[in-house]
Amino acid sequence: MKTKELIEKARKFSEPYRVTEGKGFRLKDVDPGDTQEFGAEDKPRAKEALALGIEVLSDLQERLYAQDRWAVLLIFQAMDAAGKDGAIRHVMSGVNPQGCQVYSFKAPSSEDLDHDYLWRCLKCLPERGRIGIFNRSYYEEVLVVRVHPEFLKKQKLPPELIGKVI
Repeated sequence: MKTKELIEKARKFSEPYRVTEGKGFRLKDVDPGDTQEFGAEDKPRAKEALALGIEVLSDLQERLYAQDRWAVLLIFQAMDAAGKDGAIRHVMSGVNPQGCQVYSFKAPSSEDLDHDYLWRCLKCLPERGRIGIFNRSYYEEVLVVRVHPEFLKKQKLPPELIGKVI
């Protein structure tokens, strides 16, 4: 199959998983075990589809690098042990590592705390022609402080900016 055909097939395959309008989306309505057309007995077909996808991704990465006009950012955000690392390893296995930058965001360093919360993600954005991967991101920064307000105290923010702690 040609690259354009594979991209169109991937677009159709991913359609049910896209959230285009947040108002109608409810996570509880999504089956986490959904494998669409690939059941347990279809492992060889799934591996073949992954291999074709990796081949296309490799071709598209070469074009991205050659154009040197755009960058791509992939953000993997999920709970611990949800499979982020495995997904990155499988999907990106055919990508040239020289054109890829992977960042994993753990607890903020003292340097990170001397800047606003977006700084550490912004400094890791991919250069033109490259693919950047965030294993977690600033989304967590916004959510975690709601559960652990003590993390917000370390941010060196003026108290009037912190707001009401729930």
